[in-house]
Amino acid sequence: MIVCIGEILADMTGTDKKSSYQFDCYAGGAPFNVSCGIARLGGDVTFAGCVGQDAIGAYLKRYADGVEGLRTRIATDRTRNTTLAFVTLSEAGERSFSFFRKNTADYALDMPMAEDLIRDAQIVHIGSLMLSEESGRAFAEEVFGYAKRCKKRVSFDVNYREDIYESAEDAKRIYSLWLTRADILKLSEDEAELFYGAHADEELRALSKDKMIFVTLGKAGAKLYVNGEATLRPTIDVKVVDTNGAGDAFYAGALFKILCGESDPVSILDFANVCGALATTRHGATEVLPSLKEIEGYLKRVSAK
Repeated sequence: MIVCIGEILADMTGTDKKSSYQFDCYAGGAPFNVSCGIARLGGDVTFAGCVGQDAIGAYLKRYADGVEGLRTRIATDRTRNTTLAFVTLSEAGERSFSFFRKNTADYALDMPMAEDLIRDAQIVHIGSLMLSEESGRAFAEEVFGYAKRCKKRVSFDVNYREDIYESAEDAKRIYSLWLTRADILKLSEDEAELFYGAHADEELRALSKDKMIFVTLGKAGAKLYVNGEATLRPTIDVKVVDTNGAGDAFYAGALFKILCGESDPVSILDFANVCGALATTRHGATEVLPSLKEIEGYLKRVSAK
């Protein structure tokens, strides 16, 4: 079983209607998206998070409860509002974010809720948004420490969001520990460059001696670093509508394959790349997540050519 612990929030995707600017509200938050993706693939997964006592929080809980195959442990904090992420899409479907997150619920988590889930898990996936707040960092430390004492593998997705940190240097300081301690790690190409600069490939090869490191490369596919070696695999060609959640869909596919016992980098990357690509073909972060049947059918058609 995988337990995903961290943010669940509302992705508010804006559309300019000339006479007004309208938002569509989608369930989101990277660890929540990952948990939905794993459930969609048929994996054994539980999500733990927190929302505020408001209409959007109630919607998110209803939505999460309706995700087939997903077990949830979502608390409601009566003193906080639910976190909002305002998502702006370019003509190419690329996204930018701004957050409504002052004293909101996404990082109002506590250990009693998480401990029994961690004990039952094989992999503990920790969301990164909580690291921008002192209380969130303290909770993440508790989760990591307990997971390691229980001899669990810890997964971490960098998922860097510039506007929730005072500076890039502040983020680097906070993230540096997690980049070395996680057993399974995901970064985007931009994040790898931000944290490791021109020597990213060399640094990641060295770091991967005792871990698996995924680096997503957008249209170029993805890399997997294991035991000092890097494997690059291309993605598939699709008509991109919305890239929001694509990295989460990719990582859901990767973690699902790892949970199933797969260790071959090519097999893991090919599966995860298809998951990520198909998630870009419609709007929303969780509504378009592909099923196991869709992924296996696509891979079978490709291999038959």
